[in-house]
Amino acid sequence: MTAQLAHRFDAALRAMRDAGQPFAVATIVRTIDATSAKPGAKALILPDGTIAEGWVGGGCARAAVGKAAMAAIAAGTPQFVSLRPEELLVAEGVAPGEERSGVRFARNGCPSKGSMDIFVEPVLPQPRLVIFGGGPVALALSDLAQRFDLHRTLAAPGLAAGAADVVQDSFALDISATAKRFIVIATQGKGDEAALRAALSSGADYIAFVGSRRKFGTLSEKLIRDGIEVSKLAAVKAPAGLDIHAITPEEIALSILAEITARRRAGGREGQE
Repeated sequence: MTAQLAHRFDAALRAMRDAGQPFAVATIVRTIDATSAKPGAKALILPDGTIAEGWVGGGCARAAVGKAAMAAIAAGTPQFVSLRPEELLVAEGVAPGEERSGVRFARNGCPSKGSMDIFVEPVLPQPRLVIFGGGPVALALSDLAQRFDLHRTLAAPGLAAGAADVVQDSFALDISATAKRFIVIATQGKGDEAALRAALSSGADYIAFVGSRRKFGTLSEKLIRDGIEVSKLAAVKAPAGLDIHAITPEEIALSILAEITARRRAGGREGQE
């Protein structure tokens, strides 16, 4: 890749990452015999499998790499693809689409009969953590969460700036739908109902309420009378966090982040965001 192409590739990658757009980076790591692309070639691939920038070879390679990128983005895990001519696959006893030891095999139907190994890595938007409230638990959670690769928004009327990546002076939400979204209501008596209504209307992947079951139950009864669906309220984790017998704000924050981490990594240790 020339310096000019590398600069254009890096600029496109930064723009896609800054926009919170999911994509995949495909890198050719090895080639055998005749191939149009060589080791080190890269491409940025969109969720529909199309190449946005870069080069990984002709149509024979692009189809296989596009499928691998779609799978990587959907699962949030890297893919390793070995593109080989059909006779080589037959000789080794593997079928196109088969996976062995983390390597997915694909058929190269091009006349060149070359082989190519490609590593495909998904780049997903940073998960969003929205914390409603400006009290001790909310601030402790915001402080601790910055160590967990989360885009933090601390939403509380009258809150001073600087406590999170983004500070909002209201409970209004504007969260990227392409990222995993976690909302923690830590208002603790200061706007509980308004925060809970905003959270329930957000479509977030996880909503937790800092407070007793009795308090949440009272709020739920009122919202149900106002027409909020019971199923939505049933999905709220209340009280928030894993049961580690937390008492202090810092301990409560730790229990909540432990629960969020478990949700993020559900599906195995190899899972990525």
